[in-house]
Amino acid sequence: MRVLLVCGDARPWLDGVADYVTRLAAHLPAYDVEPLIGAVGEVAPHAYRLAPRWTLGGTVVAGRAIRRLRPAILHVQFAPSAFRFDGSVGLLPLVLGRAVPLVTTVHEYGWWTWLPHVPAPAYERLQRRGWWDRETGLLVPRSRRVLVTNPAARDALHRRFAGRVEPVQIPIGPNVEPAGLDRAPAGKQAREQAREDVRRHLGLPPDATLLVFFGFVHPVKGVRYLVDALARLRRDRRDLHLVVAGGFESLALPGPQARAFESELRDHVAAAGMDAHVTITGFRPAAEVSRLLSASDVAVLPFTAGVTTKSGALLAVLAHGLPTVVTRPPVGDPELVDGGSCVLVDRVRDADALVTALRRVLDDPGLRACVAAGGRALADRHGWAAIAARHAQVYREVLREVAREVADG
Repeated sequence: MRVLLVCGDARPWLDGVADYVTRLAAHLPAYDVEPLIGAVGEVAPHAYRLAPRWTLGGTVVAGRAIRRLRPAILHVQFAPSAFRFDGSVGLLPLVLGRAVPLVTTVHEYGWWTWLPHVPAPAYERLQRRGWWDRETGLLVPRSRRVLVTNPAARDALHRRFAGRVEPVQIPIGPNVEPAGLDRAPAGKQAREQAREDVRRHLGLPPDATLLVFFGFVHPVKGVRYLVDALARLRRDRRDLHLVVAGGFESLALPGPQARAFESELRDHVAAAGMDAHVTITGFRPAAEVSRLLSASDVAVLPFTAGVTTKSGALLAVLAHGLPTVVTRPPVGDPELVDGGSCVLVDRVRDADALVTALRRVLDDPGLRACVAAGGRALADRHGWAAIAARHAQVYREVLREVAREVADG
């Protein structure tokens, strides 16, 4: 069964959706699925270039390329940012007709409009009838299955389409998997060696407490507030060091903007007097990141919009057994339980709130152990093998439906 996974950009080092697609594709062959990855513009070596860019004309060109690849199923991975906020991909069903059964995964949903000049009441009427979607165009209305990665997207689809769309929720997995250092007892010695090596590399004493932020470094990730919280915690005579691990450049923050923000963040670190206590690594290979996470004591993800389980970075730190402090999203994620799978911070953009949460976890070994175990159990439920198996099941359901329709004439 050949499945073409179409994403806005196929460079996983610049985009979380591309990283997700790459990992999904790596696990699908175990379930008798032949995955192909398609994108536009500059693509990674493992992907097919469908067109120069996502525009109206580019979507027509992409449609022709898709026909030539002859997939059994077309699976579009939709997020506005991944498609550079051009919704032309939403016209693919019009270009392809019924030539290829369509599945769509909605990664980001509920806040964007492709054609904002269209009056809202018109969108609402079209959506209630299942004819058009203000974000995905024809993708959601014409898909045989709509997949979501999180409850918020599922609920938004239910509301918008008045029950006409029944999404299937399949979670995402970690974007860095543990590199053999995560499980006791076999990995205990390796983890201890990683702790020693990482601290030596950073010029820290062996017993220094290491905090880590991992993921794309972007203004909405709240790292500036974490730096301020670190400065306040060090006034308690705590020997704390923070590593900010992740690249600055992404689709959401292209080259010049990324460099400007990195410079701004480094200036902020210096102004807080934390130059000697904060290490900013930039983008690093997965094995190096895994070693760093295995050597750390606490992970902190202070996103300004809150954190949910649609974050591959969150799942990565949880998979490494790290007690993790996260900011609470406006709509709670049922898998993120304070004191169970994480430590929740009720206020975003608030260094004092981060200080309070970090003191809780740093001062309570029992809480750290409980949260680390609960977080790892959560990450185990988001394993890539199970995710790929669920996708293969959906694909087979779709092909059976198509076969029945052909048989019925």
